[in-house]
Amino acid sequence: MNLSLSDLAPPLRWTSPGQIAPIADDQQLPEAWWQAIPLDRACAIVGTQRVAAHLTDLAVALWGHLQLGDILPLLRFSDPAEAESTPETLGRDVVAKLFSGVLDRLLEPAEERQSTPVQAARPDRPLPEVIDEVFAALDDRQRAIARDRLYAGQRATLDELAQRFSVTRERIRQIERDLRDHVEAWLSGPGAVQLMAHVTWLRARLGSAVPADDLAAAVPWHREELRTLGIPAWRFVRTLLTGYEQADGWLVSGGADELREKTRQLFTDGPRPIGEAVSMVAQLGVREDVAERWLLDVPQLRVLDQHVVPWPRSINEKAEAVLAVSGEPLTPEEIQERIGEDYSLVGIRNQLTADDRFRRIDRNKYGLTRWGGDEYLGIREMIVREIERAGGEASVSTIVTNLTARYDVSESSVRAYAGGPGFERTQRGWVRVAGTSPAEPYSPRKDVSETRRSFRSRDGRWWHRVDVNAEHLRGSGSPLPTGFAAYLGMAPGGQLTASSPSGDVVISWHNQPTMGSIRNTLADFNAKDGDHVFLTVSDGGELLTRYLPAAAPGLPPLSRALHLIGYTAPVGSEAEGLRLIGARIGLPDTVTPEEVVTRLRERGDRDILGFLGE
Repeated sequence: MNLSLSDLAPPLRWTSPGQIAPIADDQQLPEAWWQAIPLDRACAIVGTQRVAAHLTDLAVALWGHLQLGDILPLLRFSDPAEAESTPETLGRDVVAKLFSGVLDRLLEPAEERQSTPVQAARPDRPLPEVIDEVFAALDDRQRAIARDRLYAGQRATLDELAQRFSVTRERIRQIERDLRDHVEAWLSGPGAVQLMAHVTWLRARLGSAVPADDLAAAVPWHREELRTLGIPAWRFVRTLLTGYEQADGWLVSGGADELREKTRQLFTDGPRPIGEAVSMVAQLGVREDVAERWLLDVPQLRVLDQHVVPWPRSINEKAEAVLAVSGEPLTPEEIQERIGEDYSLVGIRNQLTADDRFRRIDRNKYGLTRWGGDEYLGIREMIVREIERAGGEASVSTIVTNLTARYDVSESSVRAYAGGPGFERTQRGWVRVAGTSPAEPYSPRKDVSETRRSFRSRDGRWWHRVDVNAEHLRGSGSPLPTGFAAYLGMAPGGQLTASSPSGDVVISWHNQPTMGSIRNTLADFNAKDGDHVFLTVSDGGELLTRYLPAAAPGLPPLSRALHLIGYTAPVGSEAEGLRLIGARIGLPDTVTPEEVVTRLRERGDRDILGFLGE
């Protein structure tokens, strides 16, 4: 025998020697003995039991998830039932016994292996010719049932065949059963030795997953037509590959869903370079030359910039994967482009702002919080930070140099903010935060929870509803309630500049709080007169927006009331609707409907009360 153990156990060829050697090295055998010397010589040196033990140790340690028939394909012929099991399910002792039995039968002398003399198969005969002999003696009806049902790509039904041959369904079923028995008997005889050796080789070539087209292309004769059946030979060969499932254009050993899940589990810790990912998938038995194609076809994985990344449904996790592969901050536009799916830019910005996994690194760039580094807070807040780091006073020139070097801000903007409200000069060219002692925070007459058109989201953030009108669309400013302006941290005489993708929006408080033009923001949404926009400002000074078209005229009154608080899902009852309204205006879950109505009246939300029958 001139076959090594790796010729009989395909995973020995898939797995790197660095993983095999610590488990299978033997002092009495040469280095890499499993492929360096013939199997019979290795067994003569250390014994068949010891060789089987080495193979068992490898199966338990490295290939516990594979079927035994994939580890040692000859087992499918000697113990077909056990060949479908895995080392994890059977345990080491049973696996060792099975492997030892296969090797003993393989190495015993030929005269002991055969109780009666048989005629050796001619190795030079084309295999299609060998297969044709199985069906040569069949009648036309038997051949038709074999061609159109047993080996067809689109199997004919029992009813179709019964009608064609004017017999019963049960008769067709009986003929089909007899055909299977006829083929099985031939496969177990000496005439099929050459074909079964080819199937063993084929399993090693295919691995645990391979594009289905590879079967037809594996060897030239697979595409040859069987003369007796009029079908390509590979269709017959496919039926001999027991344990393979065909799914979504792939032949997969065992369950396709199971192998996909094992593949996904390899990348739970984050992106891996494509070369490393291919090697990892090869450990599951997928050939390296098709591993990248397999990765591309596994749901919730994606190849991005030569990395394999987890790709779940959440936009947040997709953005996290994009940034992890990039390794550097990106703009929301760049993240949107690399995700390459139908996500709005506004939605991506809102998620980057609201999710703690992301940090705003520059005026229009975001990174991962775990990278560390200073957060971009807005020019005014960053000037305060520079002053605090300098001990309470700092040179304007130093502040300008530091901020323009690290962030995409202009010198003129930094100097303008440093000379504006909130700062005072202490000496020529130096500034400090205005006021020598902390001022009492401004307390409005009405808290934000008592302020008309102000609503709280589930994350605790308060939003103000703007009912879009022609003045907004023309670019005019609009007043803000004092309660909401105070919630944003403002006080009389103050000014707040909120950044947005469409340009900065200035909120100032002179006689009353006033918000500058939001025309560009409305244009981004293609908003119309009568629509609604919910606005708030993040801790980092970014204007956050949620757009809601005007309610359809046919909506029930309760649904129209809920529409005005930004809730558009259906509700089961009026009590549930009032509970939702109460939560949005800052009331506890235990509140009564009467208390909700009273609070709405105190706030001045007459439009909502009108739809509630008040």
